[in-house]
Amino acid sequence: MKNKNHTPKNPRLGAVGGQAVLEGIMMKSRGSYAIAVRREDGTITTQTHPYSSLRQKHKALNIPILRGIINFVEMMILSYKTLSYSAEAYGGEEIQESRAEKWLREKFGRSIMDIIMVISMILGLALSFGLFFFLPIVTTRGLDSLTGGHLGWFKNLIEGLIKIAIFIAYLLLVSCMKDIRRTFEYHGAEHKSIFCYEAGEELTPENVKKYSRFHPRCGTSFLFVMLILSILIYSLPIFTWDNVFLRFAAKFITLPLIVGLGYEFIMFAGKHENVCIRILSAPGLWMQRITTREPDERQIECAITALKLALPDEFPAPSSAQAQGA
Repeated sequence: MKNKNHTPKNPRLGAVGGQAVLEGIMMKSRGSYAIAVRREDGTITTQTHPYSSLRQKHKALNIPILRGIINFVEMMILSYKTLSYSAEAYGGEEIQESRAEKWLREKFGRSIMDIIMVISMILGLALSFGLFFFLPIVTTRGLDSLTGGHLGWFKNLIEGLIKIAIFIAYLLLVSCMKDIRRTFEYHGAEHKSIFCYEAGEELTPENVKKYSRFHPRCGTSFLFVMLILSILIYSLPIFTWDNVFLRFAAKFITLPLIVGLGYEFIMFAGKHENVCIRILSAPGLWMQRITTREPDERQIECAITALKLALPDEFPAPSSAQAQGA
């Protein structure tokens, strides 16, 4: 794979980021975000919206750690919006709304898909807290009891390893689903196109294909960094093992700190290239072997479309709301 050496002087580093959505890509710059979705009929439908972070509006919020927490919340909200749009856009408008759906839209300004997305997000968050917070604590306590309470400090390490094992197993299981594999291919297209843009090359499918699908600023890397940080921070004496619920509560309260620290590392790693950063970033990049797949040309075209629309100052050429696919 072709990769350019990143230097801190490159103004394009960190200028755009994105995520894969259902049969498409969302790209976000400092001033706007764009979504490009490949419909079932082969066309690409797009949406572009202005975007302004709270950190841009209030400079006092743009301080280390706090900016990472704010970014995490904003990206959760944006992810919901873009996933909802892609789910509706993928199939087009051939499905007629029922009376109940019309009533919901007229009364509350929300569709059935919006409600499904909210329920899915709530259930997903509940599952995440259960799997990555509560289950490792209970399992580790059980193992400690089986050994007569002799695990000592190693309880912290065992708890962390259990979380990592659950994380990897979860990714492997969902990657077996056809729709998720397709999303992981779009994820690869997103990374490749961003690498191509950061290298200053023309954004064409041929150029994008040459680049790696493993990017240091990826959300997968961010999650893995958070897991490693949690092992270190939750090993501190303030996180008691005397009571399962107290430990869970203490970890929940300090979660924003870990989010903020993880964000700082990911942003630093994405803008610097040295041996130390490569070693620290390696585990997260390994995880991307699961969460990214090599995309095809049509998926790369979606990524390029979204990226250009998210950067209108650099790519001012007019783009139609719908472009015929290859």
